[in-house]
Amino acid sequence: MYRDGLIAGLFSKAAEPQSVNLSEIIEIYGMAILKYCHSILCDYHEAQDAAQITFVKAYTKGYLYKAKGNISPWLYKIAYNTCLDILRKRKFVILSETLPEGSYEMPDITLSEELKAAFLTISPTDRALVYSRVINEMDYKELSIIYGASVSALQKRYARAKKKLADAILESRMAGSDGNDER
Repeated sequence: MYRDGLIAGLFSKAAEPQSVNLSEIIEIYGMAILKYCHSILCDYHEAQDAAQITFVKAYTKGYLYKAKGNISPWLYKIAYNTCLDILRKRKFVILSETLPEGSYEMPDITLSEELKAAFLTISPTDRALVYSRVINEMDYKELSIIYGASVSALQKRYARAKKKLADAILESRMAGSDGNDER
């Protein structure tokens, strides 16, 4: 909470972009934003670009930040919209057909191959929501700021995404057990 107050002070309405210490912001939020972008884009290099664009936007538009407490939802909202822009530019290429081997590796997070494959079956928006809830442990109030949706809508979306993941894992296990029976 102290860090958010410090950063919020940097983004006061009176602050000029030149007075904001960008390296301090990146040090505090850099890896979290990078991991978040990677969870949406499933490409480490594009995630690095998205994180960099996010911080440049935050730096240049810092005067627009309304200091109402926690700054992380504002940064995550910028990151989310930046990732969606990148996906639009990609024209929503089907990830499972074009994803190079090993490109879904995220630093400091170990996901089973089964979970990685299941993650690719849900939409980028659902991946971002699940990642935010599970990995970043964000509450629905923060998420409503990021996604511009009501708490109840996000709860329903999260429940549906979890069900899709569970179904994908179950389907994968069923396909795996079918292959084991035929020796």
